[in-house]
Amino acid sequence: MLILLAGIFLLHIASIVLLLVATIDNSWWVTEQTATDLWGTWVYQNGNWNLTNVVTNSQEYLQAVQATSVLACIFAILGLFVFIAQLFTLQKGQRFIFSGVFQFLACLCIMIAASIYTDIFHKTDRGQYGYCFILAWIAFCLTLISSIIYFVLRKKVK
Repeated sequence: MLILLAGIFLLHIASIVLLLVATIDNSWWVTEQTATDLWGTWVYQNGNWNLTNVVTNSQEYLQAVQATSVLACIFAILGLFVFIAQLFTLQKGQRFIFSGVFQFLACLCIMIAASIYTDIFHKTDRGQYGYCFILAWIAFCLTLISSIIYFVLRKKVK
């Protein structure tokens, strides 16, 4: 049982790291001269990378993507703290419910962020999705798996 809990803890840490990198780093959309993230666009000019504002007609959609990405990070981190607290405070039949809920909320938030970004931005631009966009979808899968494990584990550890 201890090995299972350690594995779940490592899965949770991995999903938090992926969520934070996807939210903070600057590679959601890349071309040869630009790298765009949720917070700005890096433009390569005269041998230097310069940060500019994200140029978009859909500012409210960008803010929705930013907000849901940050919320996903917050929910995942809160889920980790709740997981640790639940190990020592709750009875066996009630453990992991809140951790699973927080992970599921993080899963939904990052799915919403990546879905909005896919649907609204860069439809006519030439370029490709960057590694942070891919990390966001991988983090979605990990948080979904983690939340399912929490709900299944709750039933097993009665």
